[in-house]
Amino acid sequence: MTAMHELTLKELSSKIQGKEVSVQEVVETTFARINETDEKIGSFITLNEEKSIELAKELDKEGPSASKPLAGIPIGIKDNIVTKDLLTTAASKMLYNFEPPYDATVMTKIYENRMIPVGKLNMDEFAMGSGTETSYFKKTINPWNEDKVPGGSSGGSAATVAASQVVASLGSDTGGSIRQPASYTGIVGMKPTYGRISRYGLIAFSSSLDQIGPMTRTVEDNALVLNAISGHDVKDGTSSKQAVPDFSSLIGQDIKGMKIGVPKEFMTDGVNPEVRKSIEDAIEILRHLGATVEEVSLPHSKYGVQVYYIIASSEASSNLQRFDGIRYGYRSENITNLDDVYVNSRSEGFGEEVKRRIMLGSFSLSAGFYDAYFKKAGQVRTLIVEDFKKVFADYDLILGPVSPTIAHDFGSDKDDPVTAYMRDILTIPVNLAGLPGMSIPCGFSEGMPIGLQLIGNYFEEEKMYQVADAFEKATEFHKQKPVILGGKA
Repeated sequence: MTAMHELTLKELSSKIQGKEVSVQEVVETTFARINETDEKIGSFITLNEEKSIELAKELDKEGPSASKPLAGIPIGIKDNIVTKDLLTTAASKMLYNFEPPYDATVMTKIYENRMIPVGKLNMDEFAMGSGTETSYFKKTINPWNEDKVPGGSSGGSAATVAASQVVASLGSDTGGSIRQPASYTGIVGMKPTYGRISRYGLIAFSSSLDQIGPMTRTVEDNALVLNAISGHDVKDGTSSKQAVPDFSSLIGQDIKGMKIGVPKEFMTDGVNPEVRKSIEDAIEILRHLGATVEEVSLPHSKYGVQVYYIIASSEASSNLQRFDGIRYGYRSENITNLDDVYVNSRSEGFGEEVKRRIMLGSFSLSAGFYDAYFKKAGQVRTLIVEDFKKVFADYDLILGPVSPTIAHDFGSDKDDPVTAYMRDILTIPVNLAGLPGMSIPCGFSEGMPIGLQLIGNYFEEEKMYQVADAFEKATEFHKQKPVILGGKA
């Protein structure tokens, strides 16, 4: 008999709906699993056990409902999504004691669908990082190898799903922060079209790039969670009014006749040979399934990292002004005047990477440099968008690696931030264009997972799920288990 923590979201939902298990049993088993494994994994910053059990008891009294297929499903929440009366830190000393007085819109949707948020997940501080190494609170390991990072910034969200602590989690993706950790840990991660999910209540890093998305072990599970959390929100001026389809509606349909483009810029010598081989093997599988796969070009994508770090850091320097030691969060005790409150609170409350990006952003926006940097970055961003539009005029999807490498060792980027920034070279263009992108497992190198990146046209996530599911059903990569579950590194 399959252990409960090894069930997929769909399987667990079926058991709850069929009254084979109670929601309380599911929740208690989930916390038992977390308590058993998290001292080693380090996924969670804060647990929500008491309230979760209360919600479970309520749901058991109400009984299953066909209109709420995700009712009773435990889900982990990245700690930059505000949760009413539950500690929300963005993994920063600056917000070490912040308990929000309201819920993010995505949390309201979680509760409306009767899912159960079991806790807040570790991340890079203010979502700035690619290894969950900048967290103020703790270290999260990769369940496949404890010497490797789980990716970032949504490393806790990826590790908790990969370690089967929960069947689903929410992450956020500004330049690859869902897809890259999903790739590193062998799970499915979706960054939907910009505006598909409300950002109200997401602690802002870069407002024109940030997007919340689901992380799961299977493609269909991912689509089901996206169904629950998508939709227009009047509280978010960037929220799209585009109709929300059933994202699982094309799952199970064949992909014969679909046209997929592979950018030559994504398959260069800078990509690890074993990663490139896994992508080439995936291409052959998709061709065998009936898709046409051809080489295309995104000529301006090579400027993505430079453009991203100017735009993202500039927006971050503006967004992080609100953390000033006055209204909430960390306030320095080393003060003698008002200037000390601002300067010392920010100096002591922010970590090194956050301060680096604030400085970079402030420089890019400063008088005399705005035109040369921020304005120019915006112009090149438009060229990147146009490149994608040209390809999507002839192709259904774009395909490539998620990351040039497998998960790296802890501390390997400590003195080299530029190398860390380049790890996102293949995911960043998607955010700059506002397109949907996802990672699905497609191979292994040195015992570590490799992710296949699928990029869709605006608001065509269901087509991405169709192709991803066809690939998943034709392979066994998603069924392999990490070390913590008895797998082999």
